[in-house]
Amino acid sequence: MRFPVNTDVYTSLRQQMVETQLRLRGIADERVLQAMLRVPRHEFAPERFRDQAYEDHPLPIGEEQTISQPYIVALMLEALTLSPGDKVLEVGTGSGYVTALLAELVSEVISIERHSLLAEHASQLLAKLGYSNAKVIVGDGSRGLVELAPYDAVIVSAASPRLPPELIEQLAEKGRMIIPIGEGESQQLQFIYKEDGRVITRMRELCRFVPLVSDSIN
Repeated sequence: MRFPVNTDVYTSLRQQMVETQLRLRGIADERVLQAMLRVPRHEFAPERFRDQAYEDHPLPIGEEQTISQPYIVALMLEALTLSPGDKVLEVGTGSGYVTALLAELVSEVISIERHSLLAEHASQLLAKLGYSNAKVIVGDGSRGLVELAPYDAVIVSAASPRLPPELIEQLAEKGRMIIPIGEGESQQLQFIYKEDGRVITRMRELCRFVPLVSDSIN
């Protein structure tokens, strides 16, 4: 079923998305659920895909990139147990949708995007929507941004063949990272926790992301 461009319809679809795709499937972090109620996912989708914005699948945005499935986004955000005062590094801005969700949840978001056109569009849209606590930078996200480190949390929205060491180094004490690791059909989310200089890894759900393009790890 396809819907006309109507704000009330989008609001209803967003509520339905949160209740049926997220809450009923086990997402329990109320701050994450409320953020996903507030952020208009359709604004981040290309015009021709806006009628699918609240369906449970990724959406193409150009440059061979996508907006991730709502459920997997919520799953990753919930895993990070974000606090309002956190500073978060996002690797892979894409459309800016996850950036906006992060901006709802924490005080400062640094987002790195390799594709300059995507970065520019996301930055403009985030500013239009009033997210002044999110900064989008063009660069190689696998290297992080050491000059603004350390980060309380890191979220990576593309699959890396292995853990990028620079991202781990830029995690604060008790910092958390969620990242898809693997190639092709064989990918798995990994949750990373840093404590007393040690890196603790917990395997999470199987997943499917676009590859993380990087000169340093590919």
